[in-house]
Amino acid sequence: MKMNKIMVAGAGQMGAGIAQTAAEAGFDVIVYDWEPAAVTKGLQYIQKNLERDKAKGRKSHLETDTIFSRISPADLDEAEAADFVIEAIAENKKAKAELLQKLDRICQPHAILASNTSSLPITELAAVTRRPEKVIGMHFMNPVPVMELVEVIRGLATSDETTETVKKLAFEMKKTPVEVNDFPGFVSNRVLMPMINEAVFCLYEGVASKEAIDEVMKLGMRHPMGPLTLADLIGLDTCLSIMEVLHTGFGDSKYRPCPLLRKYVSAGWLGKKSGRGFYEYER
Repeated sequence: MKMNKIMVAGAGQMGAGIAQTAAEAGFDVIVYDWEPAAVTKGLQYIQKNLERDKAKGRKSHLETDTIFSRISPADLDEAEAADFVIEAIAENKKAKAELLQKLDRICQPHAILASNTSSLPITELAAVTRRPEKVIGMHFMNPVPVMELVEVIRGLATSDETTETVKKLAFEMKKTPVEVNDFPGFVSNRVLMPMINEAVFCLYEGVASKEAIDEVMKLGMRHPMGPLTLADLIGLDTCLSIMEVLHTGFGDSKYRPCPLLRKYVSAGWLGKKSGRGFYEYER
């Protein structure tokens, strides 16, 4: 199936990154968010990324202008013109299911609906639509323009044709698709989030300072950034949501979210996006 137009539903950091990556691959992209200000902020984020690439000589002035010209804001009803829609809203099953139901009603029958969920079951999300064979998980990594991996997650009803189309799309976007099965957290977050959660427990129990915990993992395990810094980048609310999905999905106490993580989220200390998490940031 030829992709002429892609819609990204959700204009946060992930959605904006996906939109940029799709535009860089030559696709016309429309961006929707229920909050118009989020679209404006998302477009500014994309422009900033492109300006950085231009300043570093990775893209020419013409290239950055051309890429940005392919991206435009849209109302949800404009999904009718899209061949492929990827939702990238907050990690909340009810909200994602409601959005997919709306998109299912609006989109043409041939359109594929993808979710950028980082942990939620694709089979359950697909079941709320009338096209479960055309619903799939397409989990990008953060920051999207830089990270190579895309986890491709089939639901129980996802067709072979949909899966192959999405893998081809990932390659066109210069990503490497890796197919994984539909289990809570898939592979990436089933492995990553318990590590982050354990780092939070180390801080909570006074094993070491946040700086020391991060330094041990950077120097000892060759991680590019420490787990607490990474949690701030991902968003502590997202980390908590994923741990709750793992805890509920597997019913295993080893996935119990650290109380300190809950406390920070309750306080609104969500990480880099809020200006404060385990560390403080300029906004």
